[in-house]
Amino acid sequence: MEIKASNTPKLEWTGDALIIGLFEDAIELTGDMAKLDVMLAGTLSELIEETEFKGKANSTASSRVGGTTPIRKIMIVGLGKSEELKLETLRQTAATCGRLAKKERCKTLGISLPICQDADSTAIAITEGIELALYQDNRFKSELENPGPDVEKVELIGLAASDEAIASAQQICSGVILARELVAAPANSCTPITMAKTAEALAKEFDLTLEILEKEDCEKLGMGAFLGVAQGSDLPPKFIHITYKPESTPRRKLAIVGKGLTFDSGGLNLKTSGSGIEMMKIDMGGAGTTFGALKAIAQLKPDVEVHFISAVTENMVSGHAIHPGDFVTASNGKTIEVNNTDAEGRLTLADALVFAEKLEVDAIVDLATLTGACIVALGNDIAGLWSSNDDLAAELTAAAKKAGEKVWRMPLEEKYFEGLKATHADMKNTGPRPGGAITAALFLKQFVKNTPWAHLDVAGPVWIDVENGYNNPGATGYGVRTLVNWILS
Repeated sequence: MEIKASNTPKLEWTGDALIIGLFEDAIELTGDMAKLDVMLAGTLSELIEETEFKGKANSTASSRVGGTTPIRKIMIVGLGKSEELKLETLRQTAATCGRLAKKERCKTLGISLPICQDADSTAIAITEGIELALYQDNRFKSELENPGPDVEKVELIGLAASDEAIASAQQICSGVILARELVAAPANSCTPITMAKTAEALAKEFDLTLEILEKEDCEKLGMGAFLGVAQGSDLPPKFIHITYKPESTPRRKLAIVGKGLTFDSGGLNLKTSGSGIEMMKIDMGGAGTTFGALKAIAQLKPDVEVHFISAVTENMVSGHAIHPGDFVTASNGKTIEVNNTDAEGRLTLADALVFAEKLEVDAIVDLATLTGACIVALGNDIAGLWSSNDDLAAELTAAAKKAGEKVWRMPLEEKYFEGLKATHADMKNTGPRPGGAITAALFLKQFVKNTPWAHLDVAGPVWIDVENGYNNPGATGYGVRTLVNWILS
């Protein structure tokens, strides 16, 4: 899909459909809008009157235009109250515009929306909304959904935005789409082996440094926590480390660590039917986001060195599986009593965090579909944020706000670590039921000594069951845009 800014006036634009955003408090047609209505023989004013259009956010109306006018259809979309306009409003509105154009079988679309902040920020938000709303994952379908014509060309009318801004938004969207595809793929398609192949493909395409540690390599590094989880699977574990380095001296060095459980059966603490076991393909959502951010950053080429890390495996039931009550030793020497094999993600992250800190980076962020407790606390739309560093937490919060992705900082209540203490090991991998998302974060904190670190529990927002803004049902690619904004900041 081609998206470009256009200085063509609304009165002169030609194409299949022209869609115009209207605020609740500005429905009356004046100026250019009145002239456009005259040119369309009153179609626009009739459309507003007959549909009782009030400008409510994301409400729409459309009409075919008769005669010899340069457009085939005129459409209007509600923007809500003018004083509440923000970039997220434009993303959501652009998504609505894209879906309406697809429904009305329009190949070329002109969009006239107001500017928020500046032209480039506006163009980026609109581009993200359209691209992500119109993406459909039909890889596993025998017949395509919505087989009608695709929207091929979109012009952002009256918006003096740069081509570079739109291109960067499309590059970021390509990373979001990769994350969606990885998370949506079933566990017999997305495996530790295929994740490693994806890493190889990305490294080759963008000329990145790739390191894949096999089981034997992990054993040499003492990654007993990661390998303890992996030992129940017939598929080999893959510890993936991809490095992006700018051509110039980097202004800072960062590490992103994504939980990479391509399937989580719960191990011998087996998940039961109704507990969500059939959805445990999404337990590599953190790794999916990590790979998606990697793809975007490799195209955007910032002056920041970034290490993308994931300890990838399955958590399976077999005669080799780790027992509840077993002790494992992480690569920093800490011993862990595995009192619940279904709290496996934090074990894989433990060794990944130790590995990341040895790279001597300026900050580490991990992402994981870690706890149901976080969903209980914050619901399906909001990720939990824990950090040992106020500045890093503020950076991530600002990056998420810019992306339109919701996060909420949660407490690292040190007293709660008492619930993780074990009699004969340094700690257990789970504590009491109350505050389960907090104790999970406190567990991870034991594996980062000095580096500023933040943990994002994304268990809720990586997947949605119904259409939500510019997210289609299924995998959302949550976190890619937040990470990219943070890296670029």
